[in-house]
Amino acid sequence: MILEKRIISAGMGPGLSFLFILLTCSVAFARDREDPGPTDRIVIFPPSIVLDSGADFQRVIVLQIKADGVTADVTDSAELFILDPTSARIVSDQRVVPVSNGETILRAKIDGFVAEAKISVVSAGEIPAASFQHDVIPILTLSGCNAGGCHGNSAGKAGFRLSLFGFDPAQDHASLTRELRGRRIDPVHPGESLILQKPTALIAHGGGLRFGKDSHQYETLRRWISSGATYDDPDAVKLVGIDVHPPQCVLLGVGETQRFGVRARYSDGRDRDVTHLALLSVTDEGVAAIDADGTVTSASMGESYVLARFGVFAQVAQVLVVADEVDFEWPADVVAFNYVDEKVHDKLKKLRVAPAPLCSDQTFVRRIFLDLLNVLPTRGQTLSFLESKDPKKRENLVSELLRRPEFPDVWAMQWAEVLRVESEKLEKKGMHLFTNYLKDGFFNDVPFDDLVYEMLTAEGGNFTNPASNFYLMERDPKALAENVSQIFLGIRIQCAQCHNHPFERWTQDDYYGFASFFGRVGIKRGEDPREQIIFDQGRGEVRHLRDGRVVPPRFLGGEEPTISDGQDRRVTLAKWLVSEENPYFATNVANRVFARFFGRGIVDPPDDARVSNPPSHPRLFRALGSKLISYNYDLRRLIRDLCLSRTYQQASHSDELPASLFAGASVRRLTAEQMLDGMSQVTGVATKYRGLPLGARASQVADGVPGNAFLDIFGRPRRSSSCTCERRGEPTLSQALHLINGSTLSQKLRSKNSRLRKLLAEKKTPAQIVEDLYLSAYSRRPTDTERARILGFIDKEETAELVLEDVYWAVLNSKEFLFNH
Repeated sequence: MILEKRIISAGMGPGLSFLFILLTCSVAFARDREDPGPTDRIVIFPPSIVLDSGADFQRVIVLQIKADGVTADVTDSAELFILDPTSARIVSDQRVVPVSNGETILRAKIDGFVAEAKISVVSAGEIPAASFQHDVIPILTLSGCNAGGCHGNSAGKAGFRLSLFGFDPAQDHASLTRELRGRRIDPVHPGESLILQKPTALIAHGGGLRFGKDSHQYETLRRWISSGATYDDPDAVKLVGIDVHPPQCVLLGVGETQRFGVRARYSDGRDRDVTHLALLSVTDEGVAAIDADGTVTSASMGESYVLARFGVFAQVAQVLVVADEVDFEWPADVVAFNYVDEKVHDKLKKLRVAPAPLCSDQTFVRRIFLDLLNVLPTRGQTLSFLESKDPKKRENLVSELLRRPEFPDVWAMQWAEVLRVESEKLEKKGMHLFTNYLKDGFFNDVPFDDLVYEMLTAEGGNFTNPASNFYLMERDPKALAENVSQIFLGIRIQCAQCHNHPFERWTQDDYYGFASFFGRVGIKRGEDPREQIIFDQGRGEVRHLRDGRVVPPRFLGGEEPTISDGQDRRVTLAKWLVSEENPYFATNVANRVFARFFGRGIVDPPDDARVSNPPSHPRLFRALGSKLISYNYDLRRLIRDLCLSRTYQQASHSDELPASLFAGASVRRLTAEQMLDGMSQVTGVATKYRGLPLGARASQVADGVPGNAFLDIFGRPRRSSSCTCERRGEPTLSQALHLINGSTLSQKLRSKNSRLRKLLAEKKTPAQIVEDLYLSAYSRRPTDTERARILGFIDKEETAELVLEDVYWAVLNSKEFLFNH
């Protein structure tokens, strides 16, 4: 019943979904955070404080971390004092403010525990002028003025237009200070400025009250206006990142609170507390809510994330709420098989969840054949495995299957989907050459980074150099950049073409800088009119949408490389992309592999890595990337690690837990190819595919347009985009009707050459035929109850053949057959 319930849930689409990560302190991926020590302790956030002006301040948070990982905000109850009060002092809301230049220590004490943070005060006598980009724009964003529903709309609102979330501060400054003869700003009488009177509702305002006259927003804007409402110096410091602290909290029970703070970092090394300026939200308000001051309150068991946005950066911190009445003890018989399990078990222990037991041999043999080869094990292969007494038989089977010829076929098609290999743009010859190029690479154990490098730097005819076909799916430099980023880095940058991404760090400059690597790709016809030749034109630039300027090549999230005249920009890009300096490539490839075997990625979808969609297990995410690099991008070795982990070999969990927890096996519907090949294998009647000999498998169909109705109906992608979302797994009415009375299954069952007819011709008994069917379709023998029930039907009918045909139909329509579990 548990398995059936899990299958039904999987068939109806995603169930509960929680994200699991630690704080992401880089562009899109989390840095490692050490687990709490074996004893209780307290920690001050931030661990060091620098106050660099008389207006600077820092709100501190004191976190208690217990031995079991549970945390508590003890800021209010702890004794806080500064060793040298002539340098700094503590004011309301536990803020540290400067007194005079110097260094001192902030000390916190509670229940015998002590923690300290260093304080440095510089320029205490100076009050800096308000910055338009670092102070005014954040206030407009926090107040919703430049949101899409207000003045950030492309057409503006009420005659006033701002750039969306402040992505064009120069234009915003002009709109505020130059339009309507500057009537929005009054430097002589700042309080009479429209920018202050409207949001405080002193005069009619369609947006209503946005802040009061006693707020920090009002005071900052007034100070900026009174100082001349100037624009920042072009060489002024730039925002380089933000941090959220604490990076993680584990709240015990409902109604617990935890403060969070946001700190901005700048290019001159300064930092400051911007909690009051950041946009704060949570990913799941049912688990925890957050107020404007950054205080989270737990609401129910589960996991949520605090999402902080400031400037062009976004960052998250984990909020885990566990039941306070759970008396949990880790099962003594659950041990980690390898590093995969260690990382998964670390999270489960913190969540107080025991993993599912190991799956049976019959479940494992069916699962591993489907996942590695896209085929069901034969009756003989199943019996050989089930009857083996070798304690290492699972390990040996994985090693054997990894060397089977079906393996390169599966992985070539896996990547052909996102590389968009199809005949319309590549011609049939180019399509088959590109597909065979991928197959040969996997068959000959070519390191995957070498394959990617060859594709990115490919030149010459697409018939003579199959890797050149990569550049024929998209010819626009911007579309090429989007595809390369999504396929090989797992990052979707499409939104940044028109404006800075509102929830991520990717800007228009990032977008056009990355596209510039492909601005000089040329394509011309070869001697064979069907063949196309890829070459470096040596000229061609990408211009910024906003101002039309030529944008030099720039690594995504990185620097502008030095490229000499005449050097192919793609070579520079390819070297960086597959290098260890690139933090995205190895983890993305490893995560795509992981998703194949676990039904979802650690970042899921695997091609949508972003701050607001963080990895569920960041340490495992990074470990897999590191392993892949150490394995010289040998996918077989990484796959072996995954398949031999206890996590992969688990049964389904008895509880309805989030799939992202990996506490039990996820029940997954067979892919269109697996389903059709499985039906062909069980019935013994092959499917004929266009351009392939009879007996070929659906997994060998190279074209994105397969010419097979079954594959289309059951979600095989047409390869019109690089998105993993193109392969659909949701059940539809047409699928159900096709299984019930469609021609695919009925023709196979009624064929004179079917497996059933051959077994009957061999004088096999109904009991033998039923056992053969169960072993072929389910990789198990029928239970006594199933056998007796089926044979009982046969005894009541004059023609056993008709009943057995119905049994075949029922088995191939059953959830147990249609799902990998």
